[in-house]
Amino acid sequence: MEAGKKGGGNVTVLAKYQRLEAEGIWHRSPDEQRRDVIVSIGKTTITISTLNEAALAHWSLPAMERINPGQMPALYCPEGDSSETLELAEDEFVEAVEMVLNSVRRRQGRLGKVRRLFVLALMIAVLGGTMLWLPGAVARHTASLLPDVARASIGMSLLEEMDRMTGPPCDAPSGVRALEHLRSRLFGTEALRLVILPSTLPETAHLPGGTILVAHKLLKGMETPENLAVHVLAEDIRRNLGDPVGRLLDVAGITAVLALLTQGNVPDEAVARMAENVVTSVPSPVPADALTARITAAGMTIRASAKPGDVTGLSTATIAAAIAPATLPILKDGDWIALKGICED
Repeated sequence: MEAGKKGGGNVTVLAKYQRLEAEGIWHRSPDEQRRDVIVSIGKTTITISTLNEAALAHWSLPAMERINPGQMPALYCPEGDSSETLELAEDEFVEAVEMVLNSVRRRQGRLGKVRRLFVLALMIAVLGGTMLWLPGAVARHTASLLPDVARASIGMSLLEEMDRMTGPPCDAPSGVRALEHLRSRLFGTEALRLVILPSTLPETAHLPGGTILVAHKLLKGMETPENLAVHVLAEDIRRNLGDPVGRLLDVAGITAVLALLTQGNVPDEAVARMAENVVTSVPSPVPADALTARITAAGMTIRASAKPGDVTGLSTATIAAAIAPATLPILKDGDWIALKGICED
């Protein structure tokens, strides 16, 4: 286990334990067998991985609760869903988890107190300016007030809602390992998650909190991992061009915006509207020069025989089709085969 420098406040607690790891037992649902896993604490999430370090699940720390306070082994579940459980038996790790949870919740509590001081003024400003201020601007302004913890929580809620629309994310173990290799190859240590959805999604999309979604049908149609990598990089560009929370709150409507301001959460019906928007929206074009720069940075090139004089206006698919194999492979052949079969377990 590793710990950071000592200090005071929430930042110290999170920094001290953000790389702590321990073994645990994970139970995805009552119908599935318990699995031995490795559990690690991140800045805003708990990561549950296989013993070979392939990610299985990510839990939002603020949305995590203990089922058996004071008892050991400690038993945790995502808030409101006791069907998925995580059992931890190592005293030091359980103590660390509790300290991080308490720190995150205290921080949320302080943010809540500060927010309440401004709620009345914000509501007056929002309600008084609705007729003059575009709804999209209201949503973007509200999104700008949200901390990273709240963004991650919204992203997790959307992904859970998508289970009912697309089916759960594809999770064949060998495919999940290959997907993690792809993520690491393209993004290094950046806190970003790749998820393959089995149906409905047109191509790619992204969620608040750092999740990129890829349609399985898009993956199946790719001839090389380089083709897929271009689409993933394009979606990362879209993710960074604007605030996904602001766009989704605009879709959810002013009622959802006010609920988020006053209650700290988005109503279930608004989450459903937001999720439907994500899984049915066709990706917008991205600046071709920005995409080609990311392609070059990842060690890929456009074939000389296919390279146009001007990439302006070219679609992501057109650029992806012209990509040559990377000097440093995007994925090994075995990983690519495993990734294409990620939904077939």
